[in-house]
Amino acid sequence: MTRIDLHSHSSVSDGTDTPAEVIAYAVEAGLDVLALTDHDTVGGIEEASRHLPPGFTLVPGMELSCAHQGSSVHLVCYLFDPDSSALAEELRRVRSDRASRAEEMVRRLQEHGVEVTWERVLEIAGAGHAEYADANTIGRPHLARAVVEAGAAKDVQDAFDRWIGSGGPAYASRYAIDPVRAVRLVREAGGVCSLAHPARAEGASNGAVPVELAERMVEAGLGGIEADHPSHNRSQTKFWRGIATDLGVVVTGSSDDHGALTGRRLGRRTTAPEAFEELVAPATGASLLKG
Repeated sequence: MTRIDLHSHSSVSDGTDTPAEVIAYAVEAGLDVLALTDHDTVGGIEEASRHLPPGFTLVPGMELSCAHQGSSVHLVCYLFDPDSSALAEELRRVRSDRASRAEEMVRRLQEHGVEVTWERVLEIAGAGHAEYADANTIGRPHLARAVVEAGAAKDVQDAFDRWIGSGGPAYASRYAIDPVRAVRLVREAGGVCSLAHPARAEGASNGAVPVELAERMVEAGLGGIEADHPSHNRSQTKFWRGIATDLGVVVTGSSDDHGALTGRRLGRRTTAPEAFEELVAPATGASLLKG
């Protein structure tokens, strides 16, 4: 049976492995199809595409940062045209504000006596790597790793909990797209979307994406819900599988792998081949890349 993982990250955003290494680990994990979905960028797709073994399929994609009433909502998006003007402009704004936000959080950490530097955060993010130019996205996991290096947290999660998570002393907000509008932008660019880890929405009152919002996203063209995610417990998975069924969209399953940060868990959750075919059928903005 074809094994499909539709959510992964490389060092172009907040993963620890290069795009080429992600492909190698995916093959080692027994996957046949992988979506590379770095945050707010497709900057790693070209490198990944050069390292596909025969028979392996790469799904060009990204994880798009959205916000709803102060909470974080993410979309995993596939097979869109990255040069579509409206979407490309939004992505430039999102990436620029990510960098500004990270700089502000460095300043706040320094005010609290945490010895991190902007230069070190950039090094961790690989943002100066010539091959990726300005495609890299700088996120809080990069900052968290710098905090751990500075001895102000025991690990990345502790850095979030203690310093840079929502409500933390060094937390700063940033620009993000309204999720309903984001779905429309991706669909207009010929792509398709699945709602990422809906039971994990930072800043939401109950920690989850509101069902009412999911309904409006489906009306805008959302094609799937990532109910099968490593952060979801059994009851959360069952709940969101039911919501997907009720709303008439497919259930996707993904590892959301970030390399060493998540224990290289590619293939931990997968998407059924028939669900994958249904999800990508309407896409016209880009093509699957085959080895």
